[in-house]
Amino acid sequence: MAKKDFYEILGVGKSATADEIKKAYRKTAMQYHPDRNPGDAAAEEKFKEAAEAYEVLSDADKRAKYDRYGHAAFGPGTGGGAHHGANMNMDDIFSQFGDIFGEDVFGSFFGGGGGGRSRGGTRARGQRGSNLRIKLKLTYEEIAKGVTKNVKVKKHVPCATCGGSGAKDKNSVQNCATCGGSGQVRKVTSTFLGQMQTVSTCPTCNGEGTTITAKCNACKGDGRVYGEETISIEIPAGVQEGMQLSMSGKGNAGARGGAPGDLIIQIEEEPHSELHRDGLNVAYDLYLSIPDAVFGTHVEVPTIDGRAKIKIPAGTQSGKIFRLKGKGFPEVQGYSRGDQLIHVNVWTPQLVSSEEKAALEKMAESDNFKPHPAKGEKSFFDRVKEAFS
Repeated sequence: MAKKDFYEILGVGKSATADEIKKAYRKTAMQYHPDRNPGDAAAEEKFKEAAEAYEVLSDADKRAKYDRYGHAAFGPGTGGGAHHGANMNMDDIFSQFGDIFGEDVFGSFFGGGGGGRSRGGTRARGQRGSNLRIKLKLTYEEIAKGVTKNVKVKKHVPCATCGGSGAKDKNSVQNCATCGGSGQVRKVTSTFLGQMQTVSTCPTCNGEGTTITAKCNACKGDGRVYGEETISIEIPAGVQEGMQLSMSGKGNAGARGGAPGDLIIQIEEEPHSELHRDGLNVAYDLYLSIPDAVFGTHVEVPTIDGRAKIKIPAGTQSGKIFRLKGKGFPEVQGYSRGDQLIHVNVWTPQLVSSEEKAALEKMAESDNFKPHPAKGEKSFFDRVKEAFS
């Protein structure tokens, strides 16, 4: 099923300002927030869609990429690890929601549950891990067909000793005495309008709801250690130099059981020894000898799908461009495909023997070998005679 347009989800046009996008997100998120629609799966899905749309459209760089490439700019295929609305981490969404609305406003509207709450109303443990960026080099052949790469990534991983909790054992984890395990402290103040309740993150446990009395010896209470993970990355056909793909939850592990960050993959194209890219098209410079250009021939040329044999008609001029339909790159998650363009260059020898020079001079005198160049331009044989006179 095709994903909805981000602008359509928030109900704004493509020319909307940053303030208009933020205002639209506030309105949509308030409408479909799970606390206002308990048990409504459709409302929850719309809430996540709005969060995903805002995550992209509120960032100038991400918005520019989205305007150019659409959803393909942020996910390696429909089965990839990009931020699809149905797969977004609810911890991240609520954190984003709290950042936009502020915890006090959040608590006033929904009775608590600020930026750190997770799906189902429970507090999120630990701190979210940071995003991780890597560069991935691809050959023309891999770009043309798509490829799955298994990449070893050095990063923070959950501590195997404590399971990511940061505690020496389960008895070393206790509810926070300040907030009673809720991760929040509430304050009621009297105003001329009546009593007003505000909610803020507990300063003692930083919103986790628990404190550790004895730390894990392996990770020193952090819940994570520096290690390595082999990640399978699915690259769709047609990606381009500089394009970024995102895999949710494949970044650095969070501290003390917090949600992991994302893995950002920046695409780099490995130069081809004979071809070069021109958008969706592939270009190749073919050099022909004078006899081959005059009499015609058959030649093999490299393509991203292997080698192809083409016919060179007699009398082919330098500058002629042959086109091999459909031999270029595919459009990312689209139906278009580029062509291969073969640029003909007639090779002019730099050194000739006396016999070859005499033969060229004789041909130059023949009307059959006299082209009709533009006014003021010298013919090929005129230039050859000058070069060797």
